[in-house]
Amino acid sequence: MFSRLSDKLQDVFKDLRGQGRISEANVTDALREVRLALLDADVHFQVAKTFIARVKERSLGEDVMRSVTPGQQIVKIFHDELIRILGGDSEPLNLEKPARILIVGLNGAGKTTSSAKLARWLKSQGRTPNLIACDLYRPAAIDQLAALADQINVPIFKPEAGENDVLATAKRALTWCAENGGNVQIFDTAGRQEIDEPLIQELKALRDLLQPQEVLLVCDAATGQQAVSVAEHFHSALGLTGIILTKLDGDARGGAALSLREITQRPIKFAGAGEKLADFEPFHPDRLAGRILGMGDVVSLVEKAAEAITEEDAARMERKMRTASFDLEDFLQQFRMLKRMGPLENILGMLPGMDKLKDSSIDEGQLKRVEAIILSMTPAERARPELLNARRRQRVARGSGTTVTEINNLLLRFGQMRKMMKKMGNMKKFMAQAKRAGMPGLLG
Repeated sequence: MFSRLSDKLQDVFKDLRGQGRISEANVTDALREVRLALLDADVHFQVAKTFIARVKERSLGEDVMRSVTPGQQIVKIFHDELIRILGGDSEPLNLEKPARILIVGLNGAGKTTSSAKLARWLKSQGRTPNLIACDLYRPAAIDQLAALADQINVPIFKPEAGENDVLATAKRALTWCAENGGNVQIFDTAGRQEIDEPLIQELKALRDLLQPQEVLLVCDAATGQQAVSVAEHFHSALGLTGIILTKLDGDARGGAALSLREITQRPIKFAGAGEKLADFEPFHPDRLAGRILGMGDVVSLVEKAAEAITEEDAARMERKMRTASFDLEDFLQQFRMLKRMGPLENILGMLPGMDKLKDSSIDEGQLKRVEAIILSMTPAERARPELLNARRRQRVARGSGTTVTEINNLLLRFGQMRKMMKKMGNMKKFMAQAKRAGMPGLLG
């Protein structure tokens, strides 16, 4: 996401930081490069124009021109203006009773999956959502929503076979919700390949019947300028309250995210960055701005870790590392914890400065081979890697579909890591003994 734009911006910042003094000429040259980068990222031309004008005005102000570190000051200005374009602070859902959410959008944008992802997220926040299937034109949509609802254990209302009256379906769904309980109702609606009048009229009638607190448009980030045009049309017809931006993991340009908020004046409330139901999170403009500028997003990383790793697991792993009793079984468990947090490339993108490593792209296949190697070992071999003699290594290689060389490399790196842990454990013991001996000043 935003990789091309991020690369270009960081090249511009590198040049600006190398300048002893900032002048109007080098700011203008830099912003010309930024403007081209924004347009290449498929940012709406009017948004790019406004953004450049704001940054230029602030960059040529006294605070920057007289600053000891003008390059750093300009990076901060970019950060502030990106947050402004993306919508400032994130806006929460309006979940006042009866808490109805109408999900709208074109076919293929990800409405049905986003409905289930939203239900899962609401459930994680302590809510009790219900899913209502209102797409009567695409039979697979009802089956798909039902399957997803089953995965996340959320009740679902399904229309009867052959039902073709969406308003009658919605009325029956409201009765079902009243009987079934729950405190949030999510209505997954029909889409089209493109916006047409019958679709708009149907959605207007459904909106008027339900009187939802939220009308959320699901937009495919990869469609770029088309997403902006779609959002304008839906907002004009239905009065959107927010946007769910999907497929952010597959869009290297990301211009739709930077354009939607500015053009529609509607907040992006959620973002989907993967196929899994867990790949869905509230949209935070400040965090995304940090990622675009290569500053990382440590807050989101910590949140993902908290979801994927229990306190008990974290404490057990810390104890293993501290006592240097970390074995290959623990390594496998740690590896799986990391996988639960999402694609490794996304995780590394949240760490400040790690975007510089993306040219040496992460080989997910190699990570799978590491897992296969460990799984091909016996429990005794995982606990005591020193048991792996030449004959055993050949057996593990055959079982994992790898080579003895790959197994040797893994064991070498694991041995180095365990030695490092042992040294750290010994250092902690030494410090504890030193403090008991009355040397706190020496040790700080």
